[in-house]
Amino acid sequence: MLVSITAALRRTRPLAWRCLSTTGLARAAQGHDVTEPSFVDFTKPMYCERREMPLPDAPFVSQLTPEQKALKEKETRSWKELTKEEKVALYRISFNRSYEEMNKKSQEWKTIVGGVFYFLGLGGLLLWWHRVYVYGPVPHTLSEEWVAMQTKRMIDMRVNPVTGFSSHWDYQKNEWKK
Repeated sequence: MLVSITAALRRTRPLAWRCLSTTGLARAAQGHDVTEPSFVDFTKPMYCERREMPLPDAPFVSQLTPEQKALKEKETRSWKELTKEEKVALYRISFNRSYEEMNKKSQEWKTIVGGVFYFLGLGGLLLWWHRVYVYGPVPHTLSEEWVAMQTKRMIDMRVNPVTGFSSHWDYQKNEWKK
């Protein structure tokens, strides 16, 4: 039954169907007029400028204002009559940026380096805070005397004599093998 109602709405009143779609409801909730079709027509070429493709298929401005229409009419006559500002305005109707503006270096690297330094500093402060307030004192088993006694004990016990720790000790000369 719901299918037949929606099909009837589509056939009889396409604008009414658009008003019932989720996009239309969301736009209506924001106070937009949903009776006018405001969608992108993907059957027409879209404006896309890139350094690899500096001449887009469509002009930058698709809906011309009356001033721009008058300027386009003036374009058909001699270009010597146009001022520099009018030539720039005609260029901006067709293109958003010039090729030089597209190739201009951005300053984004400064933001990235600043962010990296910020997080490195924050990590350093966190590491310092852990070292001072979270971790306790270093255990006595990590002192050089204790490690030397433990090493001597492992050699005396012949711990893993085939491929391990004791295999590197020469028991006749009482020194490490070279």
